[in-house]
Amino acid sequence: MSPNNATRRRRPTIHDVAREAGVSRGTVSRVLNGGHYVSPAAAEAVNAAIRRTGYVVNRHARSLITGRSGSAAFLLTEPQEKFFEDPNFNVLLRGCTQALATHDIPLLLMIAGTREEQRRITRYISAGHVDGVLLVSSHTGDPVAEALVHAGIPVVMCGQPMGHSTRLAHVAADDRDGARQMVRHLLAAGRRRIGTVTGPLDTPGGVERLAGYREVLADAGLPADDSLVEAGDYSRDGGAAAASALLTRRPDLDALFVASDLMAQGALAVLERAGRRVPADVAVGGFDDSTAAVGSRPALTTIRQPWDRISAEMVRVLLSQIGGEDSSAVILPTELIRRESA
Repeated sequence: MSPNNATRRRRPTIHDVAREAGVSRGTVSRVLNGGHYVSPAAAEAVNAAIRRTGYVVNRHARSLITGRSGSAAFLLTEPQEKFFEDPNFNVLLRGCTQALATHDIPLLLMIAGTREEQRRITRYISAGHVDGVLLVSSHTGDPVAEALVHAGIPVVMCGQPMGHSTRLAHVAADDRDGARQMVRHLLAAGRRRIGTVTGPLDTPGGVERLAGYREVLADAGLPADDSLVEAGDYSRDGGAAAASALLTRRPDLDALFVASDLMAQGALAVLERAGRRVPADVAVGGFDDSTAAVGSRPALTTIRQPWDRISAEMVRVLLSQIGGEDSSAVILPTELIRRESA
């Protein structure tokens, strides 16, 4: 190998960046570690030199200096099949990955659906392999969040925490108001026997969407009727089973508010088999505005969760925590999306 080839193949170092930028190695180091005490002109010179030289940060070396891994985790405490079935998880993961990429922080996907998996991953995270955790789909009594917080790991939850004694940072859509919007829409269309398929009632979405449904019916002077309520599990099969139970119990229902688009797909299949026309006989509303909503026949009227904003806010809050700020809560508005089913 010629000397010139060896030079071309050598990975650029921080010394090369400093020489190219015309600054000290210490200035380059400060830019790489957040830009504190560096003038804008010097920072721009260093960043331009990084682009020209193709310098790539040695994350292992940086972690030895800073005590940080330079990465974050996206932790889903659900069985693996839920990740592949529910389109919301993929949308949220993509949004969080993109938001962190702007800070040059990789995101590791972790799935822990059993208590043993959760214990194992909690030990791994607590050992410092990631700097913070975006925790998704926590049920009441889920021990992961508090275990990580007690270990000193920054954590941001997707959805409002339930059943926790520790104050937890979280970002959530306004589930209750979203449900209120949908039920008001169904009432305005003249529907009066409105059933609902809830989410799991040990999750914030399940509880809050049911509460919103009940509040609007009460405001309309309609008595509470538990025969119009059936619990689901956010799966297509669960939605079908719950809708079937409702139809058997209340064949006179004229509308159905389903707490997720995926469950609503299952409900639509049940209504079609029963010979019920949608929306002529039974209006159907979903929740999420996922790919399941636009892929349904008829296309679902639904409540849009602002997934892009949710993922961006989760990342913002997590980075703030990693930087030493206190935990915070963010609640984002939802929007009624009218399509063909209601």
